[in-house]
Amino acid sequence: MEQYTEEASPFKTYTEAVNWITGLVPVGIKPGLKRMDLLMEKLGHPHRRLKFIHVGGTNGKGSTCAFLTKVLIRSGYDVGTFTSPYLEKFTNRIQYNGQDIEEEHLLLLANRLKPIADELEETELGSPSMFEICTALALLYFGTVTFPDYVVLEVGLGGRLDCTNIVSPVISVITNIGHDHMDILGDTLEQVALEKAGIIKPGVPLVTTVEQPELAELFIRDAKSKRTTVYLLGKQFTFEPVSTELDGQKLNFTGPFRSIENVPVSLNGAHQLKNAAAALMTLEVLRQYNALIVDDEDLFAAMSETQWPGRLEMVSDNPRILLDGAHNPEGAQTLAAALNDTYSYKKLHLMAGMLSTKNQPGYFRHILPMVDTLILTEPDFHKKENASRLADRARETLRELDVNRDIDIVVEPDWKKALEQLKQRTGQDDLAVVSGTLYLISDVRSWLLYTTDSEKGW
Repeated sequence: MEQYTEEASPFKTYTEAVNWITGLVPVGIKPGLKRMDLLMEKLGHPHRRLKFIHVGGTNGKGSTCAFLTKVLIRSGYDVGTFTSPYLEKFTNRIQYNGQDIEEEHLLLLANRLKPIADELEETELGSPSMFEICTALALLYFGTVTFPDYVVLEVGLGGRLDCTNIVSPVISVITNIGHDHMDILGDTLEQVALEKAGIIKPGVPLVTTVEQPELAELFIRDAKSKRTTVYLLGKQFTFEPVSTELDGQKLNFTGPFRSIENVPVSLNGAHQLKNAAAALMTLEVLRQYNALIVDDEDLFAAMSETQWPGRLEMVSDNPRILLDGAHNPEGAQTLAAALNDTYSYKKLHLMAGMLSTKNQPGYFRHILPMVDTLILTEPDFHKKENASRLADRARETLRELDVNRDIDIVVEPDWKKALEQLKQRTGQDDLAVVSGTLYLISDVRSWLLYTTDSEKGW
């Protein structure tokens, strides 16, 4: 790849490069592929050298990516993974064989991208967004530095106009459709589904775990028009829980090519069985049509070892503190189900912080009936919701639900002080949960595990 002399390099350090990329946040979200097309053209189309597994959906994308990545690596393949947002460090979002991109490679690639981004800014297309630069950086890293056998590529937002949709994958995955980003993707679930369906490509098989019949039919029609095959949960493939224990579940999987019994699943929550089934079906299609080699011994080992930080992650035992990045109604519903089925506690204390753009009442409806204490705070992010306004919405939701018990609602905008209150209130037999936006989860996780502030971003 092209090298830069120190004098010609726009950035001298990794920190300068990351500051430039994260400094593009005010540019905002810019749907459309024209800027990415031009970026890739000027970079020599690095994405055309790669095989992609493209993963979209509302919830469950990250976990599904984690399962796929772990199995492929365990089976001897070199794997690139691109996910967002990241929890601790900018480099988390771009990984090769489970390891973050090296800081020196990120610096070199950012120096290569900066002049092209400056050129774009002077055109009618305008400056690339932060996510466009991140995606271009990932594709450049995989296509010019590491050359993985597969790239597991998570959609950023939606699908049709998401900048990751520039790739031509070997298989597409859509986990589910829920109430999220509706201010951008559309007012109804059908409109959201149409945007998500944009990643379906002609002749490229689709695996989906979407559950709403009308949305499944929408995907089937779209796939038929593109002459491709759909593998739909409940029709072409199914799963059944075998056992559900903390940090250890099992499922039986049945697909069109074979059945697999007693597959271990390390991630907690019934919803992770569905994500695991999506990953299994994806791997089965690749086995059948792309000559993928995955031995069951490696498959079982990988599925039992997969981790996904910030999703039903116990980060402290004394007191017990569980982190979960549920930030929309569907996420809250799966969190509530897990708290009901998987965890035991005398009292439940919830600390939450959300963004102003999210469906807060829908989130609260699922989770509030379970909690004894609700501590509302504010994430360190520019789109944060005011903690007092969040408390007002929580009280309104409680009145609508007609909850007949006292829930102690605490407003503490400073998340570190809120976390101290959460710790103090959580007794030996209680459970503390930190939930809401991943920007809050990122901060709390870094503080609890490393006593440092996170280097987080969108």
